[in-house]
Amino acid sequence: MNTFKNISVIALVLLVFVSCKNNAEPEVKTVEVEVASKEVPQTLDPNAVYAKVEFGIEGMTCAMGCAKTIEKKMAKIEGVKSAKVDFDKRLAMVEYDEAKVTPKSLEEAVAKVGDVYKVKDMKVVEAFDAKAKTCAATCKEKKECAGKTEAEKKACKEACKKECDKKSENKTK
Repeated sequence: MNTFKNISVIALVLLVFVSCKNNAEPEVKTVEVEVASKEVPQTLDPNAVYAKVEFGIEGMTCAMGCAKTIEKKMAKIEGVKSAKVDFDKRLAMVEYDEAKVTPKSLEEAVAKVGDVYKVKDMKVVEAFDAKAKTCAATCKEKKECAGKTEAEKKACKEACKKECDKKSENKTK
């Protein structure tokens, strides 16, 4: 009976030892993954008519999380040539192809970023404020206008303004 017991115990130990041994090959699963391709830059239509709009955005609380997110969202819209959101001024400046984008679609894009963002005072402009102010400031500081009579200064400033207007027209073409 002892021999039977010993054989039974040895058989049981061998069975446990053999069954617990992990000799199985690891299971390999193939998973299809959609690879995100790098975004192809938009090609802008050289014959398109581009419009510029400025509008305020209410509800922004930070420059990186709010302003940059809105800016990126609008820049990805097909037909948008440029989008800039100035957090400090709470102002968005967008240049877009009139055939592909409308002011209403820009407003909807801002609303889709978050419910807290509201567009206000949207207006079509010839040039963005920052660019116009920079050019006007340059005209005031021009040294060629200094030391002249009032009439000559006025003519000099008007010539500078015309030059600024020409530059902004050329940039939109």
